[in-house]
Amino acid sequence: MSGSGQGTGQAARPKRADARRNEKALLDAAAAVFVTSGVEAPIREIAAEAGVGTATIYRHFPTRADLIVAVYRHQVEALAEAGPALLVTEAGPHAALARWIALFVDFVTTKQGLARVLQSGEPCFDPLHAYFLEQLVPVCTRLLDAAAEAGEIRTDTGAHELMLAVGGLCAVAGKQPRYDAHRLAGILVDGLRAGATT
Repeated sequence: MSGSGQGTGQAARPKRADARRNEKALLDAAAAVFVTSGVEAPIREIAAEAGVGTATIYRHFPTRADLIVAVYRHQVEALAEAGPALLVTEAGPHAALARWIALFVDFVTTKQGLARVLQSGEPCFDPLHAYFLEQLVPVCTRLLDAAAEAGEIRTDTGAHELMLAVGGLCAVAGKQPRYDAHRLAGILVDGLRAGATT
């Protein structure tokens, strides 16, 4: 599987529900393998994780770059969808924000292995950072606004600022054995309560 990413810009026809489920299973399997074995993991390892043959992987994702882009976008989309859902299921807006930030920490820490690849100069990777911001900043903004309107947090913190701060906390994850990015991100989110008004 090459890294040319030639298939990333091709328009795709709408997929049937079963095809979407199959592709999601492949992307979830690839994401899990990327975390444990890195993005250069053999395709046979991803196929084994997904319970399919390698030909199935190649049919969906002709190049490794196609697969990396698809995994990244898939997980960004899942994180974007989680925000509104958490506002419904959690005890309150601050709890929804805290849970979403925990998911964001998971995303950032498991994507650190992609940094070298995403900065490799491959043109297909260039839009991913903009896609990340376009999808996630509005979701974080919505969570912050809901918590502020409920009087649960202060009103002077923006979504991009908060996400950068959490990203900074995650930068050390995996390099220090006693470092807990989740705990520190939780402290940061709890700190937003200071100065909250009703």
